[in-house]
Amino acid sequence: MSDAADWYAPPTEPFLTVVYQDRDVLVLDKPAGLLSMPGRGPGLEDSALSRVRRDHPGAFDVHRLDLDTSGLLLFALRRAAERELKRQFREREVEKTYLALVAGCPAASEGEIDLPLGPHPTEPGRNCVDAAAGKPAHTRWRVLRAGTDHALLELRPTTGRSHQLRLHLLAIGHPILGDRFYAPPEVVARSPRLCLHAARLRFTQPWSGAAVQLESPAPFG
Repeated sequence: MSDAADWYAPPTEPFLTVVYQDRDVLVLDKPAGLLSMPGRGPGLEDSALSRVRRDHPGAFDVHRLDLDTSGLLLFALRRAAERELKRQFREREVEKTYLALVAGCPAASEGEIDLPLGPHPTEPGRNCVDAAAGKPAHTRWRVLRAGTDHALLELRPTTGRSHQLRLHLLAIGHPILGDRFYAPPEVVARSPRLCLHAARLRFTQPWSGAAVQLESPAPFG
């Protein structure tokens, strides 16, 4: 396996973009190319969590975004808040909305994808559609803008499987531009980054019970 220094070069400007903070939670706008949590092995220590912990040593991760995915990432600043926020994710009370640029234009204006996912049998670190043994995975989508050979989609996953959005869109024939894990080479070449962004996040503030809704514009169009 190659050394992390060969491929991991997370962006440092800006070092940390905080979009929301209160006594219990902190939400970042994570750039593409930055790990959500420290990786295994030397050279992978820099991450969104380790950067947050420079100012908040007791911070906890609540959910994750893939290395190549940008957007809103939630952390808890107290143990009680961590438990409550993780409960909200577990009970599917948190609303997450993503934006993606995909190859081709769907024939319909909206739809749902209900395909179970599991580990790839021969490629460690990757997943695949697995009708026999995969875990349930469900995504709602709608077209926001259609071009001649691409479309901007709004995605609302109701489950949180690893690589769910990438695999679901690939399965319906519309891989995400720049997806170096799953897209064919000609689709990867159409963007220098994965065009997937966590654009909206809605959760309940653990202490007050108030609804918190945040948005982040996509850095691609």
